[in-house]
Amino acid sequence: MIPRKRHPWFAAFFAFGAAMCALTIGLLLCPGTPLDSLWRLNPDAHLAFQWSGKWSLLLMIIVGTGCAFAATGLWQGTLWGIRLALIILSVNIAGDLFNALVRHDYRALIGLPIGGAMIFYLARHQAVSKKVGAYGKD
Repeated sequence: MIPRKRHPWFAAFFAFGAAMCALTIGLLLCPGTPLDSLWRLNPDAHLAFQWSGKWSLLLMIIVGTGCAFAATGLWQGTLWGIRLALIILSVNIAGDLFNALVRHDYRALIGLPIGGAMIFYLARHQAVSKKVGAYGKD
């Protein structure tokens, strides 16, 4: 059997995403702490999370869990890890497009080429791996 190809940089990217979700959950659960100054980095997100109420916690738990699983799968070099990362990146690109077109937040456009390049790389690697049979029965 051919050894699995790990993706440590992609795993680190998704682990960072999971860590940021955990930080956001902490900030939402414990308002009024000195860490609240972090909301100055993205005050629009703070308003959106406040408006969403408890749904924002659920969303962050789902996204954080997805990122943690993707990081684990990419670190281990599993096919399901690549597929989960592709799904997360695709949803992120859709969100960036929505923000640019509907909310006229053109800063979101920077995510399109970055996310697209990541999707291209992972999708290409997934196709090659399936052809060669590097993953067996994941």
